[in-house]
Amino acid sequence: MESSPTAVFLFHYAIYIVLTLASTTDVTDALIHPTNHETLHNFAPSQPAIKTQTRSHHSILPAYHNRPPIHRHMSDTANDPEETNNNNPPSPTYQSRSTANPEPTTPFSLNSTLRQQRLDSSLTSRNIDPIILTTDPKYRGTPALRAYTSFLLPKSEGAFAIAESPQRAAVVADNISFLLRERRSHEEEWIRNHDRSLREVRELQQQQQDDEHATGENDNVVDRPQLTLILDNVRSAHNVGNILRASEASLTTHVYLCGITPAPPNAKVLKTAVGSAEYVPHTHVESTLTTVQQLKKKGVKVYGVETTGRSESLWELDVGKERDIALVFGNEVVGVHGEVLEVCDGLVGVPTMGIKNSLNVATCVSIVVWEVLRQWDKSAKDDVGEGRG
Repeated sequence: MESSPTAVFLFHYAIYIVLTLASTTDVTDALIHPTNHETLHNFAPSQPAIKTQTRSHHSILPAYHNRPPIHRHMSDTANDPEETNNNNPPSPTYQSRSTANPEPTTPFSLNSTLRQQRLDSSLTSRNIDPIILTTDPKYRGTPALRAYTSFLLPKSEGAFAIAESPQRAAVVADNISFLLRERRSHEEEWIRNHDRSLREVRELQQQQQDDEHATGENDNVVDRPQLTLILDNVRSAHNVGNILRASEASLTTHVYLCGITPAPPNAKVLKTAVGSAEYVPHTHVESTLTTVQQLKKKGVKVYGVETTGRSESLWELDVGKERDIALVFGNEVVGVHGEVLEVCDGLVGVPTMGIKNSLNVATCVSIVVWEVLRQWDKSAKDDVGEGRG
């Protein structure tokens, strides 16, 4: 009797399921109850073994020039359940092609000390200080530093072989020199555009004041209050770009970008600012605390915007009569530094209704700044009404 196509299909499908389950069971048993590393490799002899990369807190590079490692390590694994689970099988030999955090046993790290010495010597002969290149925060994430790192830690066997050639260090040094010159050129162009844009803004504001004075519209209006923003180690360039965009829209007097806060002409900052960054007066400074102290000496009243037990609700804040204030906004994770909060004249918090007690820093800036503007506008209108009365 001939079998129907459906019966034949079901028969073959049943055989496929049985074989698949049998194979999966064997592999699963071997992974859960390994006897040695060879057991794992026998199941996939042509593929690299899979493992969670062990995170090391020691750079594979020596402490050459006593400078810190040139690449950032991943965080500690003490709280990683996959790393601390004693039931996990022993990790096979590291075989990843990535050099994000290579182990000393990888071929890509061999002779890294000698390569570093050759490259540093070539850079020095071109009047480039390798210590500044690898430690100055302004070079963090730049193409020049990536070229430096890639030479020391090649990403493949082929790149490793090229890096080992005697003349390669000089070629890489020339490339880094060009990248640094290109960066300086972009910075100079940005400064020229920024200065020109600020002049245009000042001229426009002056023209508006002259027009208002000619029509008598501002006879009873005092000068515009001064608003300064201080960003305390805000990490995200996208947040900074959004804040600069809000600063331009609100005619903020000045923005201080402190510590690790990215600053123009950072490409991500400029992209998110959408053409507004060049119209905002801003300065990059190292210390938030020093900046706050200097502003207070000039008579500026400084408010820290942070969620604390001592913070005043934004709805209760009264700055309508203040003529010169500064607002401090903190890091996305840890907020405003405690030392900075201690020297602020006041602390302000944005009320929240949900489970989370904080907002994105760029969102928070817009909320607080426009509340300040609202109070100033109301105060100015009240003053005009009293003067006419």
